[in-house]
Amino acid sequence: MVKVTLDTNILISGTFWEGEAYKIIQLIEQKKIQCYLSKAILVEYNKVMHSGEILEKVEDHHLRIKSAIIKVIEMCNIVEPKIKVSAIPEDPADNKILECALAAKVDYIITYDEHILKLKEFEMIKIIKPKEFLKKL
Repeated sequence: MVKVTLDTNILISGTFWEGEAYKIIQLIEQKKIQCYLSKAILVEYNKVMHSGEILEKVEDHHLRIKSAIIKVIEMCNIVEPKIKVSAIPEDPADNKILECALAAKVDYIITYDEHILKLKEFEMIKIIKPKEFLKKL
């Protein structure tokens, strides 16, 4: 089975909007692919979910946000990276995505983040946008 790590931007997009990221979330729910996240990614996801930008867009936001976070935790495998990486000097916070993917030995990192995408590959893990991933699948 294909193993992926999703960047926080994919989690947010797939939670609230029906597009390519949403289709990937559905594939995870249907157990057609496996998703691996780390505590650091979940902390960032929670922080972004409670940001003013998201709270403005989501009606009945407390319930929807809480249920979305629980859903992500339930459908994804959580790993604790042991190796620290510094491959993205422009945005060091993005390194947590690489660390998680490395710890989980995933096949793909799926992201919209240009800092991560420009690597194209990291330790033999392909880094692609959701649209490309869906085409490959």
